[in-house]
Amino acid sequence: MDIDIGIASKDRKKIATSLSHLLADTYTLYLKTHSFHWNVTGPMFNALHNMFMVQYNELWLSLDEIAERIRALGEVAPGSGAQYAKLSSIKEEPSVPDWQGMATQLVSGHETCARTARDAFKKAEGANDQPSADLAT
Repeated sequence: MDIDIGIASKDRKKIATSLSHLLADTYTLYLKTHSFHWNVTGPMFNALHNMFMVQYNELWLSLDEIAERIRALGEVAPGSGAQYAKLSSIKEEPSVPDWQGMATQLVSGHETCARTARDAFKKAEGANDQPSADLAT
């Protein structure tokens, strides 16, 4: 899409690509968190079950904001499992780890999202794209 929002086309593309990685990481983390919510067992069940629910709800809400910003930049937001698998730095979990493994994986996933958001922030800030920079913080 050819748009003029005061950001050069090449910069919009770079920012949108970085946000697409953030969208994929966030979606993969959302799926993992939701799965762990359903499957957690053990002595920390109640606390983790509730915490995972709060987290997957927050992740779900952020997905729409990220995708809408990609669209506002004139690019298509990725929306398939295959696209997310290719773009995400977070790997899916084929098994069900114990509650400690779940917590460890989710901490790692949140750290990955933070790093991806920092990359998007740098690109947005460099192009003076305040809405994208705000989204990445």
